[in-house]
Amino acid sequence: MKRASRLGIGALVLAIAFLTWACSKGRAVSPNDVVAENAMVASAHPVASGVGIEILKKGGNAVDAAVAMAVALSMAEPNASGVGGGGFMVVKMADSADAAMIDYREAAPGRATPEYYYGPGVDFDKWTEEGPNAVGVPGLVAGAALALEKFGTMTLADVLQPAIRLAREGVTVGPKLNGMIVENLEKIQKYPAAALLYLPDGLPLEPGTLLKNEELAATLEKIAAEGPSGFYDGEVAAAIAAEVRGLGGPLDVEDLKGYRAKLRQPVRGTYRGYEIISASPPTGGGTHIIELLNILEGYDLRSLGHNTTPYLHILAEASKMVFADKAANSGDPDFVRVPVETLMSKDYARGLREKIDQGRARFDYKAPAYIVSDAPSTSHLSVVDAQGNVVALTQSINSFFGSGIVVTGRGILLNNHLADFDPRPGRPNSIAPGRRPTSSIAPTLVLKDGKPFMTLGTPGATRIVSALAQIIINVVDFGMAMDDAIEAPRIHSLGKTLHAEGRIPADVIEALKAMGHTIKMYPDFDNYFGGAQGILIDTKARRLTGGADSRRDGVAVGY
Repeated sequence: MKRASRLGIGALVLAIAFLTWACSKGRAVSPNDVVAENAMVASAHPVASGVGIEILKKGGNAVDAAVAMAVALSMAEPNASGVGGGGFMVVKMADSADAAMIDYREAAPGRATPEYYYGPGVDFDKWTEEGPNAVGVPGLVAGAALALEKFGTMTLADVLQPAIRLAREGVTVGPKLNGMIVENLEKIQKYPAAALLYLPDGLPLEPGTLLKNEELAATLEKIAAEGPSGFYDGEVAAAIAAEVRGLGGPLDVEDLKGYRAKLRQPVRGTYRGYEIISASPPTGGGTHIIELLNILEGYDLRSLGHNTTPYLHILAEASKMVFADKAANSGDPDFVRVPVETLMSKDYARGLREKIDQGRARFDYKAPAYIVSDAPSTSHLSVVDAQGNVVALTQSINSFFGSGIVVTGRGILLNNHLADFDPRPGRPNSIAPGRRPTSSIAPTLVLKDGKPFMTLGTPGATRIVSALAQIIINVVDFGMAMDDAIEAPRIHSLGKTLHAEGRIPADVIEALKAMGHTIKMYPDFDNYFGGAQGILIDTKARRLTGGADSRRDGVAVGY
């Protein structure tokens, strides 16, 4: 049982009583699900979830809460996302049949030319791993403002107040943040402003101590007073550009002034009668979740059984083809044509399905020529409000602690998302001025009979696609409750190696090896496999059930 230490004998009795009540109300739930009637949030950190509930109880809607949580993560989970990064938000408002996507992905600076990044003697991967040449123009502030303008009910100043308070008063450091600081010690040490925040007295912040960021609080106050121009113009923009240019990078003030978040149409598909709505290019995550589900829809997965050898073999083989397609076809749709409709078509999936040999592993699918950053960073949050508005939001600074650069005097930790471009010139996802790099990010909504049924997402780079497909299958095919679907052990297969979590039965692993799979095992609940957050919506029973991943510090909260 998840977090077994939480249940004593008395709590176990209560859990049984809870299950009896919940099952009488409709769909089965787990004792680890959080259940509420009115509204719910789920995020990667309890502090961010608390901010979401605070905004909802003040009268804000799901979009207001999501924006407040997204900015609060700058303090609650600074290693994974924040105002120095970007992401994607999928929104379904209760009064509209349509869904929308806010694209606030980082953009390449104007001086990020092929000659600069692919010239003689330049090692693209090394240049973009960290430091000034890795920084894309941050998008969160613009994305927050656009989301509030289109769908929110509160002002940007209102939703920034919790993050300002957290930055000034501090957030308690947990074991996971401490561990990530230790793991990234060398990177943080290179940049004085970062070291000042995360290595006081030269040592990593210890669990139980407070992380404060007075400079970020002042920056957020400026944005609250001036709107997005308080970030993209004036003193803050000048400080960001000066920091990056001073270290030798290409980012200019004009890049910040010219940045715009974009309203786009999300991608849509179906799986066994459920509608899947997810993020569209420049991220490839949503497109390829739908492609993977289309392939798997042709099998009776329920009869194969959950995490059995036949099921995991088919999942691994389908995943290989999907990731080959993703590597070959991802890019910024404002610059290149991405064949989204073809990749998501049922006919195309049928052709791929016919290539799968159910008795052996194949390695002759076209392997990915390159893999976009495979770091397990990024952060997801889900929100459902009392009016039935639903949000899925996933954002990132890419690698843990991004570029490593904190802007002196402004407290902003900058991303290293230029690493997500193809290291080769002339490709659909090659770097060029103004382009947004592709991603695997996939904030996802699932609808049933036209009504929201689930909001879901996870960090994990390429594991996002395989993890979310497995969670959806866990719910739809295997009837799992939200938390159980998230906590169930996962696999991931990009090519020859099948990555498997330790809780997969040993006899299944041995049978997969006998079929020709090369297996790499991971510990139980390893954050390599992401950190999903999700909410199931049962409108008939008037019940929300939330699940949050033990692989990170995820928490669902409702009322």
